[in-house]
Amino acid sequence: MLEGLKIEVYKANQELAKNGLVTLRWGNISARDERTGYIVIKPRRIAFTQIKPDDLIVCDMEGKILEGSHTPSSDLFTHLEIYKAFPQVGSVAHTHSKWATVFAQAGESIPNLGTTHADYFKYDIPVTRTMRPEEIAKDYEKNTGRIIADAFTLKDPMTTPAILVKNHGPFVWGRDIADAVDNAVALEYVAEMAFYTLRLNTDADMNKYLIEKHVQRKQGGKNEQ
Repeated sequence: MLEGLKIEVYKANQELAKNGLVTLRWGNISARDERTGYIVIKPRRIAFTQIKPDDLIVCDMEGKILEGSHTPSSDLFTHLEIYKAFPQVGSVAHTHSKWATVFAQAGESIPNLGTTHADYFKYDIPVTRTMRPEEIAKDYEKNTGRIIADAFTLKDPMTTPAILVKNHGPFVWGRDIADAVDNAVALEYVAEMAFYTLRLNTDADMNKYLIEKHVQRKQGGKNEQ
C-alpha cells in the first residue's frame, strides 16, 4: 500500500539525517497521500540509519494502523493534528536540530532578521505556549499538535511553515515532502544565524519592505507552482 509514497518518506528521513537535523532516534517525517488521505510515517525505535521503506507505517487520519508491523512514531498524533488544522499541508517533519531546539528550550521565537529568513518564512518563527499539566498528563502528543494549531490562528501557516514547541523542539511542514525537508534545513540555518546575529547586535531588526519583497519573489513563486 502506497509503496511510492513510502519510498519518498524513506528518502526524506535519510535527507534529514544527511543534513544533520536528526540524531539517534530523535525526529521523524510523515506525508499525506492526496488520493486516500492516508499518512505514511516513520516507525518508533528504529534508527535512521537502519530504517527501510518496508518498515514505514500507513495509518488513517485517526491514527488507525492500516499497514506496518512496527509501532508508529510517538509523534504520530501531533502530525495528525497538524494535518487536520492545515489542509494545505502534505508533509510534516519534526526534528531536534541543535539551533532551533536552543530557541525552543529558551522559549524564544526566532526573529526574522534578514532576507535568508524571509525567503522561507515571512514572520518570526513562533514558539508555543507552555503546556498545562492536564495537557501533558493525558493525550500529550495530540495536545502538542493542538497548541501548534492554536499558535497560527491569525497567520497563514504556509507563509511561515514552522514552529517551536516550547521546551521540546521544532516542527515544520510543506505542501509536499521535498518542501518539508527544505523548510527543516532552512529553519536550522536561520536559527543559528539569528543566535549569532543577536549576540553581535541585540537590537537587530529587519526592513519590512525587504520582507515583503522576498516573500513575493521567493515564496510567491514557489506557491504558484
